[in-house]
Amino acid sequence: MPRFSVIIPLYNKEKDIRTTLESVGNQRFSDFEVIVVDDGSTDGSAAVVRSVEDNRIKLFSKENEGVALTRNFGVEKAEAAHVVFLDADDKWLPEHLSDLDKLIAKFPNAKWFGTAYEKRFNDKLSVPLEAPIMNKSNWYGLVENYFGNCLVESIAWTSAICFQKQFFLQLKGFDHRITNGAGEDTDLWIRAALEAPLAFCTNISAIYNLEGSNRISLIPTRQRVFMDPDNYEAAAKTDPDLKKYLDRNRYAYAIRHKIAGDQDSFNRLTQHLDPANITAKQRVLLKQPKSVLKMLFRIQEKFNKKGVRITSFR
Repeated sequence: MPRFSVIIPLYNKEKDIRTTLESVGNQRFSDFEVIVVDDGSTDGSAAVVRSVEDNRIKLFSKENEGVALTRNFGVEKAEAAHVVFLDADDKWLPEHLSDLDKLIAKFPNAKWFGTAYEKRFNDKLSVPLEAPIMNKSNWYGLVENYFGNCLVESIAWTSAICFQKQFFLQLKGFDHRITNGAGEDTDLWIRAALEAPLAFCTNISAIYNLEGSNRISLIPTRQRVFMDPDNYEAAAKTDPDLKKYLDRNRYAYAIRHKIAGDQDSFNRLTQHLDPANITAKQRVLLKQPKSVLKMLFRIQEKFNKKGVRITSFR
């Protein structure tokens, strides 16, 4: 039995999947299997996978059902006790699985594990994970306050996370009712964090590629079903940091819906949002009309292309 099962959901990523698989093959830790699940691709993605010569790679194909069910399918096929996720346009640095292996060895009773990551916006702009826990260099430990560490960026991210397979199954995996990458990962992280502490390494070992092809995050807002923060409002009554975390997600979703012209969803999302839990920038942005928000997002994109990051989350 391998130490890890690497789960890669694949849908029309012909331009990216080879680089992703190469980053897996270049891992210093080699005891793993790779489960690639082709979710009904209509391009040459599957052919690229078949062309990679590595007997640890197993390719499965099924009809298109979305990323949540595709990842869950991959976990069902996994032989290892620990499952690791990697999207088909992201990549790992060579020590990623080694760092996860160290975490498991140090915290054998932990149920989920993660490493720090870097966001790559373009050739001029790459930024490391921003969170209080990142002040600890080369740190391997249990995160005592998950939600308090995720108010600027989530410390858990799909291509840098690992689960005990049984814990993942206990949580019933990714919720497929949340569609097109509209928070099915955030929803799972909340459920996991409410059950068990995250074992985390602050070494950056994964690259979040925001320039990948065919990104589901670019699907129009009205065609996506978003995670509902109200599902966790009861738990937030006794956890102020969870409440703040939920409100910052409400803000992010509400802004998207206002830009999309969906005022009903905007009103629903802001109904339970406490303005004290979001930044001053965010409070101002919530009051702006659709036209102003669109203009500000265009300005943000221009700064990104010049290598300057602007965010309302701090």
